[in-house]
Order: sequence, then C-alpha cells, then structure tokens
Amino acid sequence: MNYRKLGKTGFSISEISLGTWQVGGRWGEPFSHENADKILNAAVDAGINFIDTADVYGDGESEKAVGRLVRSRSEQIFVATKCGRRLQPHTADAYQPAALRQFVEDSLRNMQLETLDLVQLHCPPTEVYYRPEIFELFDRLREEGKIQHLGVSIEKVEEGLKAIEFPNVTTVQVIFNMFRQRPPELFFKEAARRDIGLIVRVPLASGLLTGKFSPQTHFAPDDHRAFNRHGEAFDKGETFAGVDYNTGLEAVAELQEALGPQAPLAAQALRWILMFDEVSCVIPGASSPEQILANLKAAELPALSPEQMQAVREVYDRRIRPLVHYTW
Repeated sequence: MNYRKLGKTGFSISEISLGTWQVGGRWGEPFSHENADKILNAAVDAGINFIDTADVYGDGESEKAVGRLVRSRSEQIFVATKCGRRLQPHTADAYQPAALRQFVEDSLRNMQLETLDLVQLHCPPTEVYYRPEIFELFDRLREEGKIQHLGVSIEKVEEGLKAIEFPNVTTVQVIFNMFRQRPPELFFKEAARRDIGLIVRVPLASGLLTGKFSPQTHFAPDDHRAFNRHGEAFDKGETFAGVDYNTGLEAVAELQEALGPQAPLAAQALRWILMFDEVSCVIPGASSPEQILANLKAAELPALSPEQMQAVREVYDRRIRPLVHYTW
C-alpha cells in the first residue's frame, strides 16, 4: 500500500481507502453488522487506514460499525464522517449551528469515540458556503476536543473553490473519474496551493467504469442507479457521475479497447485517478472483502502511459464533455 499526505491535516493515509455507503448491505438491503465487520477488518488487514462514513449511511449503523472497528484494532485508523444530510428538508435555511453541533455529538455517540478525526459538511446547498457562522462552529468544536479537522463534500467545483477560502477547511471530497474530468482544470491547482487534502469519491461512476454493465443490467427499484438517473432523489451527479447510462456504456467500450486487457477496467480507472498528484486518496466502496482486494490491485498497476492518458481524455472530450463538463 502507498500512502499520501491528507493536506494540512498531516495525516498519512492509504491512497486507496474505503467509502462505506454500501458497507453492511447492498442497495436497499437491511444493514448487516456481520458483513460490515468482515469488510472493514479486511480493509485494515490490507493496509487501508482511512475510512469515510456518514451519519446517514444505514441510518447511523455504518458509523457504529466503523467505531467498533477503530476500538477493536491496534492500528491507527483515521475516520472521516459527514453531517448535514439528516436535515429535513435539506435546505440552506435548515443549516444552523445548533443542528450541526447535535449531529456531531450524535456521531461521537454512534462511534463511541472521544474525538472525530475529520467531519465533513455533507454536500450542503451552495448558499451554505457563503455563511461564515456555519464554518466558525467547527472552530468551537475543535477547541472543545470533539473534532480534529473540518472538511466538505461537494457537488460542484465552484463550491470547492469557495469552501477552501475558509482557513479551517482542510479537505474537500469531490467526484472525479474518467467521466468527470473538470476538477483538475482549476480546482486541483487551487487546492494544492492551499494544501487541501483531496478525497475522491464515485471513482467508478457508480459501477459504470467496472465494465461489467450492459443494456440488460437490472438494478433493484430501491437502488439509486434505478431511481435517481435524472436526479429524482438527490443530485444527479451522484449517479453514474451524471452521465446518461447508454452513453456511458458506449464510452466504456471505447475505454476498454484503448486501455487494453492487461488489467480490469475498474483497476485501471482507479489507477488513472492516482496519476494526479493532488489526490490524497480515492474511496471506492465495497460490499464484500473480495471487492476490497480487487480495488487494491489498482495500486499495483504501473503508471498509465502518456498515450493511455491521452486516449482517456479523447473519449471524454468526444463523448462525455458536451453532456456534463460544465454542470458540476
């Protein structure tokens, strides 16, 4: 396992880490603590030391599983959680310091930890980034010893650029993959200049970049890949990176031909992300220990050649850029 610095937190974290949206159960299934324990322990056994969760994952059950892991292991494990999505309705006006404080305290209780390594605002509405009192709250929470660092999880590049103007923001979690190539154009450079840790989520475009889907692939009705393709439930960009499904399949076929069969497309897609030095880590999800091991194969791959990088860019420019580039 290779490790990279998480910006000005100073944490040295595994470049391939773990996102826990589906840990403990596949989409729509009840949360399984037995399955979660297997996945989380397999991750740590493999050298992963950074785990991203949220209070809404499994309605708090994911946080409980992560906390149990941290308390049961001797290794140093950095935990990032998120807050804000429990607000109903999820509007800018609903973001109030008292509500966010309560969410942080709830996360501490869920995980049975004394302090949280990293708390991230969970994709708040854009207006929230213009309210200093929201960010000032986390200075108070740090002074009280309840958190160590503040980060944000964003939908839009513009939100990331605004967020890093606040000096207490140490990390930004952003969607970045072969189908979402806008962030390096400006945002990555600004983040590096301010020593911001970059956490990459949705690295496989909700599975599209595994190369395992087809027009006949069926998703369960309660799977976001079935019900949120047009943003019916939350930001469209969280599902298939906002790319039309059939267009994505056509682009995947071209990528597979361009990159060759030397490694699975999923591993090559993760390795492509790690080609960008500004990235601190990528957090693919896993619903089994076997998926952990498959994801980690990306770290063993050689660097993509300039010709391969250009081929990925060419597919994006021709098929994907006109549809999504300036949306997020």
